[in-house]
Amino acid sequence: MTTDLSIIIVNYRVYTYLDACLHAVQQALHGIAASCWVVDNDTDPLLQQQLAAKHPWVHWICLQDNIGFAKANNLALKQTNSQYVLFLNPDTLVQEDTLKGAIDYLKNQPSVGAVGIQMHNGHQQFLPESKRDRPTLMAAVFKLMGFAKRFPNSALFNRYALGHLDKDSIHAVSVLAGAFMMLPTDLAKKLGGFDEAFFMYGEDIDLSLRVLELGFNVHYLGHLKMTHFKGASSAQDPAYLAHFYGSMIIFVEKYPDLYGGPLGVWCLKRMIRVFWWIAAVYKKIN
Repeated sequence: MTTDLSIIIVNYRVYTYLDACLHAVQQALHGIAASCWVVDNDTDPLLQQQLAAKHPWVHWICLQDNIGFAKANNLALKQTNSQYVLFLNPDTLVQEDTLKGAIDYLKNQPSVGAVGIQMHNGHQQFLPESKRDRPTLMAAVFKLMGFAKRFPNSALFNRYALGHLDKDSIHAVSVLAGAFMMLPTDLAKKLGGFDEAFFMYGEDIDLSLRVLELGFNVHYLGHLKMTHFKGASSAQDPAYLAHFYGSMIIFVEKYPDLYGGPLGVWCLKRMIRVFWWIAAVYKKIN
């Protein structure tokens, strides 16, 4: 039976957040025919069983190892049979109108292949990664050097996060955050889901760009909101830095034209490795 929406949540050791996330999702599903899939990386059997008993409407895929964000999402995507699919992080709280609003928007905008929404952290501060541009060479340099953070509203220095665009409005953008990405299911499957070369990080940028390459638009819906307790799963991952900076390098190698060809790729990869080393040293001494 085809449903309106399939929700896919990849969990990695954040059962408390996941519990709250599922509760919020259930409240937002009023009037929507939906299924929800949780792919549980590196499952804790006791905690999983307790949560499954609390949310019997959820389908579970329990894995003994952490296979990564992209692969885990794709496992569930193969099981879906719905008009739309939502990739949602477990450390999020959607509002009651969020899911219906996103579905209605996609139904009324057939040229749009993916939508994201306005995200806030636990202190209700806007998260700039809610709407992003292509991570070009200059955008990447300004971000790595801290200029984007220092000049958050600049169309030049914070082009990557589109800081000059009103956060409460609807905009055509290039990149959405993987914490909330809704697509027509047929399109998501045609694209093959996320690129599994990315273990974690960068796969949302890549998927957004591949939606654009097929001729669809990507829209940011500033009137729909959710809370994202950013980094909850990352804090549990001892290989976080390797996944984060490693994904940057994979992305740069996959999209060399964004960085001026081989020379730009060579320079940026070395810059990324320097920041990776600095971050590793900082983590070790703190």
